[in-house]
Amino acid sequence: MLVSLHVKNLALIDEEEILFGDGLNILSGETGAGKSIILGALDLALGGKIQKDALRDENAEGLVEAVFSVSTDKEREALRALEIEPYDDEVILTRKISATRAAARINGETVPAGKMRDVGALLLDIHGQHDHQSLLHKKKHLEFLDAFAKDALGSRKEELAEAYRAYVSKKEEYDNANLDEQARARELSFLQYEVEEIENAKLRPGEDDEVEEEYRKMANSHKIMDALNEAYGETGAADAAGDRIGRALRMIHMVSEYDEAIGSLADQLADVDNLLNDFNRELSDYMSSAEFNGERFAEVESRLNLINDLKAKYGASIELILEELEKKQARIEKLADYDLYLENLAKEVASLEAEVARLCDEISGIRKSAAEDLCAQVRQSLLDLNFLDVKFSMDFAELAHYTANGKDDCEFLISTNPGEPVRPLKDIASGGELSRVMLALKTVMAEGDEIDTLIFDEIDAGISGRTAQAVSEKLSVLGRRHQVICITHLPQIAAMADHHFLIEKNVESGATISRIHSLYGDEIVDELARMLGGAVISDAVRENAREMKNLASAKKDSL
Repeated sequence: MLVSLHVKNLALIDEEEILFGDGLNILSGETGAGKSIILGALDLALGGKIQKDALRDENAEGLVEAVFSVSTDKEREALRALEIEPYDDEVILTRKISATRAAARINGETVPAGKMRDVGALLLDIHGQHDHQSLLHKKKHLEFLDAFAKDALGSRKEELAEAYRAYVSKKEEYDNANLDEQARARELSFLQYEVEEIENAKLRPGEDDEVEEEYRKMANSHKIMDALNEAYGETGAADAAGDRIGRALRMIHMVSEYDEAIGSLADQLADVDNLLNDFNRELSDYMSSAEFNGERFAEVESRLNLINDLKAKYGASIELILEELEKKQARIEKLADYDLYLENLAKEVASLEAEVARLCDEISGIRKSAAEDLCAQVRQSLLDLNFLDVKFSMDFAELAHYTANGKDDCEFLISTNPGEPVRPLKDIASGGELSRVMLALKTVMAEGDEIDTLIFDEIDAGISGRTAQAVSEKLSVLGRRHQVICITHLPQIAAMADHHFLIEKNVESGATISRIHSLYGDEIVDELARMLGGAVISDAVRENAREMKNLASAKKDSL
């Protein structure tokens, strides 16, 4: 459940906090007061995209923080699967925004915005102002059905997706495998040449690094010897560093008997003398043994050129060249007995296609069975929403090809008048009807859904009168099993609120600011009167509003 939403320095909001409650939470206010800002802020807290003009003051930091309570083991398990551990049965989603960057945190730990979206999808479901328009697209219908049938489907859709990928890959290999005799002979001849070229090189893993190191050393042998000779001249030649240190050591020894401290200095210099003598011996030995072998240099250079030539053709390292060799050898085996290869390939394609077909049929059967149950429940929900005589069903067609999602091409059909045949939802002209169909679907889906909080932004679009009353009753019933947050302009819906919030826009110190506060008692009646009567609120309108609230309370008790 959404416990609270804290918003700071966002659009028209300076700083506000809303404490939501159980049941039906209503947000109302004049058009343009900032109701949509609340949903925008919540979307940001769930990892949504940041708009360029989101900040009220670009020189200050913006903050959106949503606190959710977690009350069921299923919610905890789902969150832990995302590596989120509720703290005191709460999850806190925080988004800090500046003019240059944004930081996302869950329970104080920095996370990517994508992770916030994943967590948000577990905690609430937002129905935006125009989301019912998605019902005009058949693809959305199948998504609803699969979500409804998720338990019955189990892991079958994932299995189908994996089998379909394997089938497509193998079929593509088969479709590209039909070579004529001449093309096969040409490819075989060329592959044999390449394999022979690699095999003749007798490559060893790591050999390229060894050869490069030896080549670099031999190619720079003159520079190496010049540098070593000069170094020996500075340290080991007559009157060089070695002789000078030796003379210095003798001078110190001559006076060390007069002061014990000088003896310590003599020991240190003796160590230096020994180290330098060892260095000069090893340097001399290296120089004596080093000699440039022109024949060996030519061999190394030739080997390096061969390795680099093979790298350019077959791979950036000897390991990759050897992997390519194995692939070419495997291809030669196929081409050598091509008819058998094609026969085996055809069998694999047929076997994979049969598995895809089996899963498609199984999934389709589950979908058709679930569709009957879904449509029956939606129809009942539509009757509750003041559709006096409604038929609701799902039409199934079969695609001409397999897909990773099956072969079903289905869509919802509806008839809202007696005697009329069912027609696709896209043929419904009324936005009010579409919004009620969406509410009916959301209501049915919520019965088996683990999401605790449902948000509706102006689900009342295009409805009034008795239909508005029916929608309000449906939202109230839904609020008994879920937390429902609803932005509305209709007093019939607002009257059913368990918690009512008013959003107002005022000018303060020359700046426009939106304020949000909870309504109680007569404040609720005044807001309902405003929604009923508009600019002028008479005593009769206020009395009408009070009666509407009382009737709504009585209706809630009877539902």
